[in-house]
Amino acid sequence: MEARTESDAIYRLVHHGGVDQPMHFPRPLTIFAATCAIIFSIVGVLGNLITVIALLRYARLRRHATTAFVISLSLSDLIFAGVNLPLTASRYLNEAWVLGETLCKIFPLFFYGNVAVSLLSMVAITINRYVLISRAEIYARVYTSRNIALMLLAIWCLSFSLLIPPLLGVWGTLGLNQATFSCTILKKNGKSPKKLLFLFGVLVPCIVIIASYSCIYWKVRSSRKNLEAHHGAQALPTSSSGRVVKRPGFQRREDSRVTRLMLIIFICFLACFLPLMVANVIEDKVKLPVLHVIASVLAWASSVVNPFIYAGTNKMYREAYRQLLCPSRSKAKAPHAGTAPRPLHSHSSKFSSQPT
Repeated sequence: MEARTESDAIYRLVHHGGVDQPMHFPRPLTIFAATCAIIFSIVGVLGNLITVIALLRYARLRRHATTAFVISLSLSDLIFAGVNLPLTASRYLNEAWVLGETLCKIFPLFFYGNVAVSLLSMVAITINRYVLISRAEIYARVYTSRNIALMLLAIWCLSFSLLIPPLLGVWGTLGLNQATFSCTILKKNGKSPKKLLFLFGVLVPCIVIIASYSCIYWKVRSSRKNLEAHHGAQALPTSSSGRVVKRPGFQRREDSRVTRLMLIIFICFLACFLPLMVANVIEDKVKLPVLHVIASVLAWASSVVNPFIYAGTNKMYREAYRQLLCPSRSKAKAPHAGTAPRPLHSHSSKFSSQPT
């Protein structure tokens, strides 16, 4: 049976009611998808690479524990944009997978692995924000350099270890779905880990993130006076060395801005991936190729939008980009000689001087 019968269209054979029914993909639609993949690949690689370098070079952000997880998120988007999107462009341009069996296994490995890394990095960011706002007295002890490194290692190892069973062919397999000309997780002996991966790689992290942000919201709303009293009448949070951890007004505002920024990142991630999840669920009943392609393009956009969100919504991130891309302007805006710079506070987790 031919999956491609015309030069300007491709047919996906979907088994429905015992009959293979073709789903028509107009050639302009596949060209549109390939073009988006190429553009997103270029913009995603440049944007996320600049973000990683800018955050590593900007001292004021580099000292924040949150920044380590943001860099992890940017690296996963960088890999997705640099590996998956070019392969996706080839797939849509050729209307078939022509890149061999090895790359066909690598494609779903990096696709699902990077989605998991992105979500788990956002989980780590959310928990970091929750501890900072609700348990400031233990923040410096929890977010030491060593602990942050272990958290990052756990995020990446767990995300890709979930794909070891299908990679080895023990539970499902990674390969080409001839009907959709896509490389994905396939059933083997009637079994596939897709549902488990969705549960632990997507659903559970989303629930944790939503629950954490809900706790942050209610904590801020109901305990604003307690948060403001960290350096006032109530017992002051202390570091492991016994010194008081002060949180002046501007620092609280920075914490609040960063928390809002990370919430925006998560909402945009959901907005990008939910249409694809819905399309995959209803695909067998509603055969709309346009819906599938648009949902896929939105999912690819998730690897591109974050640098623009950082730059557009947070002053510190803008300054980090400016310092990297326009160093002369950044120097011109630096404090004059004799002007004391704003201090950096230990609650933001110092990579260089954490207690051991």
